[in-house]
Amino acid sequence: MLSAEKLRAVRGLLEAMVEPLDYSLARAPIEEEEITPETAAALDRARDSLARGGGIPHDEILREFGLSR
Repeated sequence: MLSAEKLRAVRGLLEAMVEPLDYSLARAPIEEEEITPETAAALDRARDSLARGGGIPHDEILREFGLSR
């Protein structure tokens, strides 16, 4: 167990190590967007497609972007 003083020092050190943008993003409030009926329907169709084995295999996506091994 660290004393409160040492814990504050460790926290300060860790905060200093984090990039400013990353730190800002980590502390940003979470904003939930409302899902429209159209978006909900599209999500349902996508989930149904995946459940039926649809979708694009990961290896194919990698090849498409020239990232295959």
